[in-house]
Amino acid sequence: MSVEIKTTCCYCGAGCQLLFTVDKEANKILDIHPVPGRTNDSKACLKGWYGWDYLNDPQILTKRLREPMIRKGGKNSPLEIVSWDEAVKFVADNFKKVKEKWGPNSFLAAASARGPGNEAGYITQKFARAVMGTNNIDHCARICHAASVAGSMQTIGEGAMSLSIPEIEDAEVIFNIGYNAATSHPIVARRIVRAKEKGCYIICADPRITETARISDLHLQLKGGANVALVNALANVIISEGLMDKEFVKAHTKGFDDFWAIVKDYTPEYSSGITGLSAEDIRFTARKYASSKHSVILWGMGVTQFSQGVETVKCCCSLAMLTGNFGHYACGTGPVRGQNNVQGTCDMGDLPNVYPGYQDVANPAIQAKFEKAWGVKLSGVAGIQLTRVPELVQHESDPAKRIHAYYITGEDPCQSDPDLDEIRESLDMIDFVVVQDIFWNKTCEHADAILPATAWGEHDGVYTSSDRGFQRIRKVLEPAGNIKTDWEITCLIATAMGYKMHYNNTEEIWNELIDLCPKFTGATYEKLEKLGSIQWPCWDKGMEDKGTMFLHAGGHFATPDGIGILKTSPYHPPVEVENTEYPLTLCTVREVGHYSVRTMTGNCRLLRNLEDEPGWVEMSPEQAGQLGVKQGDIVKIVSKRGFAFTRAKPTERVKTGAVYMTYQWWIGACNELTISALDPSSKTPEYKYCAARIEKIPDQKWAEEEVARRYTDIRNRMRITKEGLPA
Repeated sequence: MSVEIKTTCCYCGAGCQLLFTVDKEANKILDIHPVPGRTNDSKACLKGWYGWDYLNDPQILTKRLREPMIRKGGKNSPLEIVSWDEAVKFVADNFKKVKEKWGPNSFLAAASARGPGNEAGYITQKFARAVMGTNNIDHCARICHAASVAGSMQTIGEGAMSLSIPEIEDAEVIFNIGYNAATSHPIVARRIVRAKEKGCYIICADPRITETARISDLHLQLKGGANVALVNALANVIISEGLMDKEFVKAHTKGFDDFWAIVKDYTPEYSSGITGLSAEDIRFTARKYASSKHSVILWGMGVTQFSQGVETVKCCCSLAMLTGNFGHYACGTGPVRGQNNVQGTCDMGDLPNVYPGYQDVANPAIQAKFEKAWGVKLSGVAGIQLTRVPELVQHESDPAKRIHAYYITGEDPCQSDPDLDEIRESLDMIDFVVVQDIFWNKTCEHADAILPATAWGEHDGVYTSSDRGFQRIRKVLEPAGNIKTDWEITCLIATAMGYKMHYNNTEEIWNELIDLCPKFTGATYEKLEKLGSIQWPCWDKGMEDKGTMFLHAGGHFATPDGIGILKTSPYHPPVEVENTEYPLTLCTVREVGHYSVRTMTGNCRLLRNLEDEPGWVEMSPEQAGQLGVKQGDIVKIVSKRGFAFTRAKPTERVKTGAVYMTYQWWIGACNELTISALDPSSKTPEYKYCAARIEKIPDQKWAEEEVARRYTDIRNRMRITKEGLPA
């Protein structure tokens, strides 16, 4: 008997709707295709169409975790399969020991922004706060869009997209900076293409000739790391040429004098020397953006993954305020979140400074509300960010201030964090590390306990799309093996530690959550079933409140007094710039066929066949000629932190002196090279700029064999048991 089950795609923040046809008796997927949704208009990308194959555990790249495992004899002992009762007791006892010996703040939890859903995210932060007694809870937004949250909160008071994804196609001007929707969110890219078809003028600021740059009316091919100089110059022109909406600025903003004191120095001529752009193009961009009340700014990690990411975001928000581009249809700011539920995991309070619903942990009234609901005394001190793990493990001299226990759910810092050698050393120095995941990954090698969880398609819940849209995810298949849902695992550990946490289903968790979060209160399961998607804020449970399409209506911002704050900062160059020994700048980018650390898409046959190890490094043809390498040659790329092998990819897309790599490869792991310098406000790493060099490998036969040897070694460590290796 076959049934049809609709769910939300697990691969990006677009929140596309998919329909599965499932043979329930055989527990097998028969068909999948996109269906109408608020954001996807019956379309899906490659990952949406073909990204479910990993549920079959084909063991192409790694294998599913099916049984709990622990190291009974300490760090150097092997992982052994045990019962759930023994695993839960082992984890609970060790967490208690760490808490009793070193205090609550010696513990850190990393929530998952990927498969588990909002309910699991809520439970993870509740465990950290109510059971462990600390606000040391964070997730992967820290390494991507934390700068968007911080910068937006400091200016407009809300760290999310102010507009909806469908509104993009009705914009009259799009200023696209550091964002390539074609690889990050192909369905959002369709909206940008539709906007162009309707007459929208598209300006793309990006050091590469991306797909977005190719369809743009003006491509600002600026030098990497110069974002602040560009946006400050745009503000300078808007103000100095009298292009701002004076009535809006006067009625709805403050801080103008301080803002102008900074940007007045960033004339187009001055900023031209930093950005490499012509003063004429800078002036034209400012004039064009200010010419419409339906201007939209879209940005991605080309803005946020810099040591000045927060400053760029603040100025982008300020540009929209200067021109009155907030509070009505088809305008505003769009920090388009990357992973499927990174917006939701922020919504759930998996951040060191806020409870669910962005409620400040330092606010005594808010703290008291959660204390009453959870029946415990809570900390009013903001926690630490996960990117500070090396600092608080290797570089903290006081043992009482170090991290001694790390609970990692659904993330792989040994692949996704910068300066991987430093991360590996840090994990090995932490007293007790727990990995809760669906696949073997590189971080599993450093775990003291491994807890196998269900994957997307094997449980129920809610995701939040990038534009604040709550949508249901539904169980498609019955999970195979001795595995449990993420929220159930965490509840079992909490209960074993003496804090009873029990729920019968995700709806019970959701109801507890929305009753504590005024912005989410109206988004009930019942209403989600009827409407399909509800964008927060949704204040009332009645059917008349269908959510909020765009934020800041009437120029009323989410700041305490409703007034927006104009802010920016002076430009400073990236932390590590090119030099004689390392003459190239390295930037990390995305690849359309793969997702995150590739444990999911790498185990999907069709997606894996699109690209495979060791990935590639984009360079200009001139650069390739200087190095004496050609398309497909394996090269060695080196920074101060390490090296990686990858394939040369000469392309006209990039300028000479800059090279680009994607981060999901195991052999071509560009995060062996990236620098762990952090934005001082958001603590987001500067993935988009570090100094490197490329070395030609004369013996390509040796290089091919070395890559194959390394790949085989890693796959063996990932517990692959099937005979034969991929070609």
